[in-house]
Amino acid sequence: MPALRAENLHFAYDGALALTGVNLAIQPGEFVAVVGQNGSGKTTLVKHFNGLLKPARGRVWVGERVTTSLAVSDLAREVGYVFQNPDHQINQPTVREEIAFGLKQLDFSAAEIARRTEAALVDFGLLPFADRPPAILGFGLRRKIALASVCVLRPPVLILDEPTGGLDARSAAELLTFAARLKAEGHTIILVSHDMRRVAAFAERMVVMHGGRVLADDPTRAVFAQSELLQQAFLAPPPVAQLAHALSPALGTPLTAEEFYTEYAKRKTHYA
Repeated sequence: MPALRAENLHFAYDGALALTGVNLAIQPGEFVAVVGQNGSGKTTLVKHFNGLLKPARGRVWVGERVTTSLAVSDLAREVGYVFQNPDHQINQPTVREEIAFGLKQLDFSAAEIARRTEAALVDFGLLPFADRPPAILGFGLRRKIALASVCVLRPPVLILDEPTGGLDARSAAELLTFAARLKAEGHTIILVSHDMRRVAAFAERMVVMHGGRVLADDPTRAVFAQSELLQQAFLAPPPVAQLAHALSPALGTPLTAEEFYTEYAKRKTHYA
């Protein structure tokens, strides 16, 4: 059974169609990137998975349950959502209280709240700021706080909407490595992102949105190998794939520098 499913999903903002007939199924344990230009419908789509938006037509399931019959609070245990703007989520007086807030709302024991909160502070490098007000911290730190406050709940499905904006390269890599770790533990990860290099490195599948429709839904490598499709969606493959394509079609579509080096070295040895 899919973890998430959309069937003939339509949605409009003030009469303007944002999604038109979207059909999509995401299986448990997948790491899926939802990509597309601004206005393509990607954020509108994923907001249906935790009930923030309700279909104008069609249906959306989380597991066996149809979202139109459930409140956002009912879905909070199943689908965690990290907003693009962390200030839309943060409302507690200290970092520690912010991270613990969701656990308290879901009635975890005091011991479990303390254990998970401390672990999240360490995992996200927030321990030095634990007793400070989030409002006085920089944007990158506030983004980490918002991420930690959702990840600490360990929801079966985690939606990350442009999570690396405002983060330096190291923090962005740490965040997505943490998401990959959750995926390895069986969680379903949905990454909404414009960063094709991060998508290539972490997502095993890409859903390309264009004009409110699913333009493509394929393994990541297969999507990045389709130049005409990428042009239609106003996307570009990661730089390492562009370099490989420029050098030789035989190099295929490497998704990381490590893959490129391995393939290039292998072929260089072969022709030596």
